[in-house]
Amino acid sequence: MPLKISDDIILQENDLEFEYSRSSGPGGQNVNKVETAVRLRFDISNSSLSDEIKFLLTSSKDKRINSEGILIIESRESRSQLQNKQIAFSKLVDLLKKISQPKKKRIKSSPSLASKQRRIEGKKHKSEIKQLRKKVF
Repeated sequence: MPLKISDDIILQENDLEFEYSRSSGPGGQNVNKVETAVRLRFDISNSSLSDEIKFLLTSSKDKRINSEGILIIESRESRSQLQNKQIAFSKLVDLLKKISQPKKKRIKSSPSLASKQRRIEGKKHKSEIKQLRKKVF
């Protein structure tokens, strides 16, 4: 069943691979017997994403993408395996939405006249202070 994230991004359920392990931290007696930590593995090259989004993902400098092109997202924030699974999936969705948004172009700006004048006044003031430090002959 396809999972629609946005108009351009649709994931297939078989693109996502979940691994479970025991989580450290709070949890009482459950910590030693219940596998609540979730690791989501997402193979970018073999996924159903468009080529453009695959390229954007692989060219991003995200440290969660390993050398084989697999995105690994871990979640162990909750005591519940289901909640950790949802958290990991939402992290993937956030990353895909962020990658697919077009980058804003930087608008070149120049300093205002007032800021230029303040800079010159500051330089003059500093210069006067240094002139007063000199020895007088």
